[in-house]
Amino acid sequence: MLHEPENTLFVRGETPVLLLAGASVHDSLPALNSSDGQIPLCTGWGVVPKLTLCVVDGPGDDGLMVPSLAAPVLDAAGPGDMGDWCGDAERAGGAVVLSVERIPEVLDWDRLMGSGTSRGGFVPIMG
Repeated sequence: MLHEPENTLFVRGETPVLLLAGASVHDSLPALNSSDGQIPLCTGWGVVPKLTLCVVDGPGDDGLMVPSLAAPVLDAAGPGDMGDWCGDAERAGGAVVLSVERIPEVLDWDRLMGSGTSRGGFVPIMG
């Protein structure tokens, strides 16, 4: 399933984040429970971070593709570069995939992780 780039945000960091709003895989991703501050592993899921297309593949028929060049990338200094996000994912061995109702205007990670409605976790690179 193709996911709209306008409902996507790639966030750079030591452990990069792929933020998805209204994703078709929302209910298939595990409930996000990070009460201990640790991001859970999404068992059975994999990510392929590429400059033009990012694939998130789940168990069975679950998965989606994001036209990554058309999606926004954010880093600490402001707008970022998709190539840099892919490099972050390679170094981290994957990315946190976080499915939410809508992309927030301000990234409040505590609120996103503890909302009770967010789903996802760390998804390793497929290889």
